[in-house]
Amino acid sequence: MAIKLPPVIDDFVKAKNNYDGNECAACFAEDAVVQDEGREVVGKTAIKKWLEDSTAKYRVSVGAKRLRKRDNETALTAQVSGSIEGSPVLLDYHFVIGKSRISREHSIDGRVNALAQWRNA
Repeated sequence: MAIKLPPVIDDFVKAKNNYDGNECAACFAEDAVVQDEGREVVGKTAIKKWLEDSTAKYRVSVGAKRLRKRDNETALTAQVSGSIEGSPVLLDYHFVIGKSRISREHSIDGRVNALAQWRNA
């Protein structure tokens, strides 16, 4: 059974799977913030560049496995395959959505018990 995703997260996943940096960046607000691999990327222009760089490096495909909501955050557990260590891996993408766009996103490696971290945050 397919998971029903909020429209902007569905668009994000489709764009990631199509390796489309422009469409993926379109999912983010102008002042969005992404935290990934120990760094913070701020603003749609910088996020687009980050997306292009990470797509070229990892060429991932994302398969939605579980969706949960808590307060203003939506967490998507996804099986991610590509040029990443241990592929495929489970990642938890944490989104804050405002005005139909992603305003914050960060990913946590599911191998480090991300669900427990999210529950205790």
